[in-house]
Amino acid sequence: MLNKIFIMGRLTRDPELRRTQTGTPVASFTLAVDRDFKDKSTGERTTDFIDVVAWRQTGEFVSRFFNKGRMAVVEGRLQIREWTDKDGNKRRSAEVVADNVYFGDSRREGDGGYSAPAYSAAPTGYSAPAEGNQFAELSDDDGELPF
Repeated sequence: MLNKIFIMGRLTRDPELRRTQTGTPVASFTLAVDRDFKDKSTGERTTDFIDVVAWRQTGEFVSRFFNKGRMAVVEGRLQIREWTDKDGNKRRSAEVVADNVYFGDSRREGDGGYSAPAYSAAPTGYSAPAEGNQFAELSDDDGELPF
């Protein structure tokens, strides 16, 4: 069985971070996702508003670095919840449970947005560029590739 979903859209509001009774963080937010096609009669795209729930570190990450209007890419699974409302009616809702959330746009530094963290370890075969040089030298050693 496969239940995998990818959606990309803009947050309609700031994420809401809560904690369960046991202290587990959970963030909820809604993405406005445009459909790929335009309505024939109006010529406009329809927008779907999709509820997303992110647990633990993913939820903390979203609540820290995302805000209303920010573009996000969510990888996760679709979940249908059933409950009974206060009038005794059975209700259902669909939501995406996020496994990973990625930035769908970029923000300039000083724009109030996220700036990528600096990494301390350089990948194999990479040497840091000399001061003032914008390019780095790559080693010619490809390891022991079979081709």
